[in-house]
Amino acid sequence: MNKLEIIKTVENFVSQLLEKEGSGHDWWHIHRVRNMSLMIAKKEGADPFIVELSALLHDVIDDKLSDSIKMKPEDVEQLLEDLQVENVHIKEIIRIITSISFRKRMEVPLKTLEAKVVQDADRLDAIGAIGIARTFTYAGSKGHLIYEPKDFSYKPNDKKSGSAIDHFYEKLLNLKNLMNTSTAKEMAEERHRLMEDYLKNFYHEWNVSGTKAQAPWSAPTSIRRFK
Repeated sequence: MNKLEIIKTVENFVSQLLEKEGSGHDWWHIHRVRNMSLMIAKKEGADPFIVELSALLHDVIDDKLSDSIKMKPEDVEQLLEDLQVENVHIKEIIRIITSISFRKRMEVPLKTLEAKVVQDADRLDAIGAIGIARTFTYAGSKGHLIYEPKDFSYKPNDKKSGSAIDHFYEKLLNLKNLMNTSTAKEMAEERHRLMEDYLKNFYHEWNVSGTKAQAPWSAPTSIRRFK
């Protein structure tokens, strides 16, 4: 197979695998991350073949997927071997998809530009207008509340599940400062501001009910002032 045929085969495989995924990690998330990755790769000079395959496969091993569709890294490796992808490329793709998640950011430093590009694209899809939509989609899929005032006692090592609004402070508002490439850093600024504006309006509308909303303990100063 040539590279275009390999990419098309992987695209078809992943689109079918994640077609009915309901937590915000569906095929259209993959589609957006793939397109964003290729755009960043072009500007930053990364290998487009490694970037595109890694973007297509980056979520298939994610723990957030149901057991019925989640793959193991060795399954992905076998898929690529069957498509006759070069072994050096397979090793790099597996290294990327097993190391770019937010939870592993302190465990596995990214060494290649291709890994940094795919991670940036994935993080960009987690913030801004689409990131807000995905946050509430994921919360709903897990039975989490939109928001609950008593959640202000939440601490990062709590085992209980927080609300959708908690997720902004646990993760989303931190992503702007965790981008790797200059292209992604520039794009993240506007998406970050949109989330701040959203939270400002959320708290304003919540307070109409007479129950005083507050940002969680870890809220940055720019958000606390909206209380």
